[in-house]
Amino acid sequence: MSNRKTKSNSIIHAECLSEVQRILRERFCHQSPHSNLFGVNLQYKYLIDLLKRTVINGESNSVLIVGPRGSGKTMLINHALKELMKIREVSENVLQVHLNGLLQINDKIALKEITRQLNLENVVGDKVFGSFAENLSFLLEALKKGDRASSCPVIFILDEFDLFAHQKNQTLLYNLFDISQSAQTPVAVIGLTCRLDILELLEKRVKSRFSHRQIHLMNSFGFPQYMKIFKEQLSLPEEFPDKAFAERWNENTQCLSEDSTVCEVLQKHFNVNKNLRSLHMLLMLALNRVTVSHPFMTSADLMEAQHLCSLDSKASIVHGLSVLEICLIIAMKHLNDIYEEEPFNFQMVYNEFQKFIQRKAHSVYNFEKPVVMKAFEHLQQLELIKPMERTSVNSQREYQLVKLLLDNTQIMNALQKYSNCPTDVRQWATSSLSWL
Repeated sequence: MSNRKTKSNSIIHAECLSEVQRILRERFCHQSPHSNLFGVNLQYKYLIDLLKRTVINGESNSVLIVGPRGSGKTMLINHALKELMKIREVSENVLQVHLNGLLQINDKIALKEITRQLNLENVVGDKVFGSFAENLSFLLEALKKGDRASSCPVIFILDEFDLFAHQKNQTLLYNLFDISQSAQTPVAVIGLTCRLDILELLEKRVKSRFSHRQIHLMNSFGFPQYMKIFKEQLSLPEEFPDKAFAERWNENTQCLSEDSTVCEVLQKHFNVNKNLRSLHMLLMLALNRVTVSHPFMTSADLMEAQHLCSLDSKASIVHGLSVLEICLIIAMKHLNDIYEEEPFNFQMVYNEFQKFIQRKAHSVYNFEKPVVMKAFEHLQQLELIKPMERTSVNSQREYQLVKLLLDNTQIMNALQKYSNCPTDVRQWATSSLSWL
C-alpha cells in the first residue's frame, strides 16, 4: 500500500515539476508581455503616450528605442502593445508590421513582408509599380476607409534598425519616415537598436524626416533591485494548479534569496553583466538540474550554473585540439613573448616547432611541413588565430601575418585540463625563454 502511495506521490511531483519547468522556461526564453517591467517606468509611459496619440488621435510619430542587448527593448514594446490591445476600439482597428534587419535584407523582401502582414496580397495581385514609394503608398491607401481620422493606424516595429540604415539608399526608412511626416495614413515607426551613433548612419534626407525622439534603456537598477528581480522571476504565479507545491517552491525561493552563498553568486554575476537576459540564462541552467529526486533548487545548483556561465569558450575549444595543434599554440605563445605581441607568420611558428622537435625528438613525432600547415589552417578556421590582412591570391600562405587570439593564462589553464598532453610539451609551455 505504501509503495503505491509513494508511486502516486512521485507522479503528482513529476506533473508539478513539468508544469514548473514549462512556466519558468517560457518566462526565461520569451520576452513575455506578462512579466513585470523593471526600472523603465518613465520610458514605458512615454512610449505608451506616443502610441496612443497615433492609434486614438490619428497622429503619425516616429521614435528610436536605444539600449544594449538584453536591456529590455523588445519587452518594453511588447508591454506597450499589450496595453494598447486592451482598448477595444484600438484592438479592432490598429495594424502591426514587424520587420527585422537580419531577415528583411533589402527593400523587395521588406515590401513583400509588409504586404503579407497587412493581408493585402489579393489587393496587390499582379500590379506593376514604378518605385518602392509608389508600392508602399498604394498599400497604405488600400487601408484607408475615408478621411484621415477613420484610416487604419499602422505601427511599424523595425528590429535591428541599424541594419536597415546600411541598405542601399535607405529607401525603406526614407518612405516610412516620409509617410509619418505627411498627412496620410496614421503611422508610428518604432526602431529598436543597440547603436548609440544610429543618427550618424542616417542619410540627410532620412534624418530630416525623422522626429529625433529617442528612448534610452540603460539597466539603471542596483543590486537590491536585482535580488528582487531574481526572486520575482523564480516565483510561481498564484494561479498554479497545485497550491501546496507552489507555496513550498516560493518559500524555497525566499530562502534562496536570503542565502549568503546565493547572494555571493548573484553579486558576481551582477558585476559581470547586469542585464536580465544573462540572469535568465543563469536561472535556466539552474532549473535544468531540478528533477523528481531533486525537486527544489539549491545554492549548489546556482553555483554550478554560474560556473557554466563563466566558462571560457576559447579555452574549451583548446581541450579538443590534437597534440600537434597544441604544440603550434605553444610555439605562438613563445613568439608572442619574444616579439611582445607582434604578429607572426607560419614559417616563424614552424621554425619554433622544429627547435622543440630537435631537443625533444623522442616525445613528439616530427610531422611533415604540409601536415603542420594543415593544423595551422585548422586553428585559423577555429578562430584561435586571425589573419592581420586580407589574403590575396598571389601571396604565399606561410608568410601571411597572423595574430594569436588566446592569452597566456587561457593557454596554461587549458593545458592543465588537457588529459593526453605529453610531459615534455607541458614543460615547454611553462619553460622560460633562456634556452632560445
